[in-house]
Amino acid sequence: MNCAWRKALPGTGLDYFDARAAVDAIAPGAYAKLPYTSRVLAENLVRRCVPTALPAALGQLIERRRDLDFPWFPARVVCHDILGQTALVDLAGLRDAIALQGGDPSLVNPVVPTQLVVDHSLAVECGGFDPEAFAKNRAIEDRRNEDRFDFINWTKKAFRNVDVIPPGNGILHQINLERMSPVIQREAGVAYPDTLVGTDSHTPMVDALGVIAIGVGGLEAESVMLGRASWMRLPDIIGVELAGKPQPGITATDIVLSLTEFLRKQKVVSSYLEFFGEGASHLTLGDRATISNMAPEFGSTAAMFYIDEQTIRYLRLTGRDDEQVALVETYAKQAGLWADSLADAEYESVLRFDLSSVVRTIAGPSNPHNRVPTSDLAARGISGVVENVPGVMPDGAVIIAAITSCTNTNNPRNMIAAGLIARNANRLGLVRKLWVKSSLAPGSKTVELYLREAGLLPELEQLGFGVVAFACTSCNGMSGALDPVIQQEVVARDLYATAVLSGNRNFDGRIHPYAKQAFLASPPLVVAYAIAGTIRFDIEKDVLGHDAAGKPVRLADIWPSDEEIDAIVASSVKPEQFRSVYIPMFTREADDGNRVEPLYQWRPESTYIRRPPYWEGALAGARTLKGMRPLALLGDNITTDHLSPSNAIMPDSAAGEYLAKMGLPEVDFNSYATHRGDHLTAQRATFANPTLVNEMAYVNGQVRTGSLARIEPEGKVTRMWEAIETYMERKQPLIIIAGADYGQGSSRDWAAKGVRLAGVEAIVAEGFERIHRTNLVGMGVLPLEFQPGTNRISLGLDGTETFDVIGERTPRAGLTLVIWRETGDRVMVPVTCRLDTAEEVLIYEAGGVLQRFAQDFLESVAKAA
Repeated sequence: MNCAWRKALPGTGLDYFDARAAVDAIAPGAYAKLPYTSRVLAENLVRRCVPTALPAALGQLIERRRDLDFPWFPARVVCHDILGQTALVDLAGLRDAIALQGGDPSLVNPVVPTQLVVDHSLAVECGGFDPEAFAKNRAIEDRRNEDRFDFINWTKKAFRNVDVIPPGNGILHQINLERMSPVIQREAGVAYPDTLVGTDSHTPMVDALGVIAIGVGGLEAESVMLGRASWMRLPDIIGVELAGKPQPGITATDIVLSLTEFLRKQKVVSSYLEFFGEGASHLTLGDRATISNMAPEFGSTAAMFYIDEQTIRYLRLTGRDDEQVALVETYAKQAGLWADSLADAEYESVLRFDLSSVVRTIAGPSNPHNRVPTSDLAARGISGVVENVPGVMPDGAVIIAAITSCTNTNNPRNMIAAGLIARNANRLGLVRKLWVKSSLAPGSKTVELYLREAGLLPELEQLGFGVVAFACTSCNGMSGALDPVIQQEVVARDLYATAVLSGNRNFDGRIHPYAKQAFLASPPLVVAYAIAGTIRFDIEKDVLGHDAAGKPVRLADIWPSDEEIDAIVASSVKPEQFRSVYIPMFTREADDGNRVEPLYQWRPESTYIRRPPYWEGALAGARTLKGMRPLALLGDNITTDHLSPSNAIMPDSAAGEYLAKMGLPEVDFNSYATHRGDHLTAQRATFANPTLVNEMAYVNGQVRTGSLARIEPEGKVTRMWEAIETYMERKQPLIIIAGADYGQGSSRDWAAKGVRLAGVEAIVAEGFERIHRTNLVGMGVLPLEFQPGTNRISLGLDGTETFDVIGERTPRAGLTLVIWRETGDRVMVPVTCRLDTAEEVLIYEAGGVLQRFAQDFLESVAKAA
């Protein structure tokens, strides 16, 4: 510990580490030029770094060198139950592996405090028009997930440093924002900034509080849990100056969808964004959190805001105690993290965005950055092109209308606006169309309390938006089954059916198997589309219905004013609501003294939890990087939903057939996401998305869409899983060739685990999304990047080739991809090794994160003996 920089924090009785003094001792005046992110990283170094290494590490930060590895020690790890459970399954498997090699399994524990929230496992089987929806959905969740919940309950007692928030309480990110993050931590008499990694790409939501929080894959989270530094290359830190004020009637959703379009075009992939400017001061903390939540949709790693009066106001609103609120303000001002202290901060570049330019917006039909102003829907061909017959489900029908996702339900203005539009619609006699499965799934129980306080919950319920869950639901593909009559009509008439949701993801095939495409919208717009019943509707101009006097009613007639929204937020959202929810939730249960065995008793017939295979079979063998055949040739923008979907399992899928063989009834197949603790089910999800376009899968000269592959050298096109099984039996090493932005989307580690279990040794792409690349390394899959101007098209690849990789694997080294044509010709292609740090090289060479830890653990035990 660097005691030279430890000082008293005035008025608190605590100490802090003075990063400003440490930085300025190396380069006088340098601290004033550091961005917010760099200041927090500097404090982390001063507090945690070995004293002899500190000058060089701080110098790297000051000089902004990106050619060296940089250590970061997050204060905690947060997990939702899907990836969090999967990570803990891996640790339980690691305990087995340690025990088999003579080690003490009980010594394998998270070193860093780990918080797991069970929030991603509930499907909306009962919609919001059923008064008993919440109780029914929870009962179904408990029944389907009994195996998973048994394992999670075991982890609470088997592992140290693991806290679990049980199902039915809210979404990880909203709970993190409203309670879990203290903004400033206090430990052993020292105050320091809260920092964290989370097993979900939307972990940056709490960046809105000035807390560095980034999404990582489960494998990287496991490494941090086990006490290792999170090694990285310093990112570009880009300033985003927000100017102006939002126009009347504009929601935070409209702002973030506009920003998503803007920032994707600016190519901010893997950067840290810092929002500042006059416009930022006009945004509530809820507005900021809506923006920060969608950092992965921008492509960025983080989306930071400074600590200022909005932060303090929010901490008081959400019921934090006065002492903690005072500590946040005192520390931020003393350490240079208060907004006024950043006036001289220097960025790699600065982007400018005018909030007054934002108009009412939706995003779709396939990606969050495909923004469409609602006034342009007809011109874009999305709306207004079909003659609707009253009472008949039209082409373009909205079959899912979901107010869901912490992105928007964290924001009281959004939720009050939705309630007011429902109230106004009810007063004028408007109703939800019968084919619309509507739902309200807030990310926190506080939302229900303040909607009820405002008298708006009954208004939402009347339109079919009763509370169905406090969980992630539709945004994560957990929309549940449709009414069989509706489903049959969609299929029989081959309707273009859609979903409209207040979420952050709308990738093809994600939201519901029968919703061909999906649109992101603000909560009040979701209500409006439930009334319209179709996406082929000019929401700004067309008639939603008629009042009792026969007068046509349009959106403008029911849209509430900003003044009314703000007045109801001010009178209805109260600190005691947050305290009543969170104080009981975070009150620790007394230790009952009962202990569990350090090794989990795996259930052999379970399709949810199974001992992982990462130390046995093909995964224990060498990766030759020789003679690899392509499993897939893929284009740009391949998402983790293509690689390992999370939505409902269909009976005719490989996973569905396997579950039926295991005796599971179709009604309880659940989602791909919930089965990720069982590799035998989860690996059958690899490339199982029906919208996948594998350029090798063509018939009669036409590429076919679907979960398809071509087995070589036979040239046989078949289902992807059959191809994988065939190659596994042959022990054939595989490769994947892809375009730009490979691995967009969620942080799911199964997008990497699935391909590794299939036998994929390397992936060559034009570019990788950050989280997925680290997951590939964590599974021992080699990521390689084409040089600019070279790709699968310029090389004329058709899938008949075999591939070798040669060269010394060092950080970002130049390697050679050797392509062997079917004719026997050889092509030598330079590629960049995307093992970005020395630590990643060690992880890859060991076979993955878990293998590396097992090696180190056993070596340390041997040395101690």
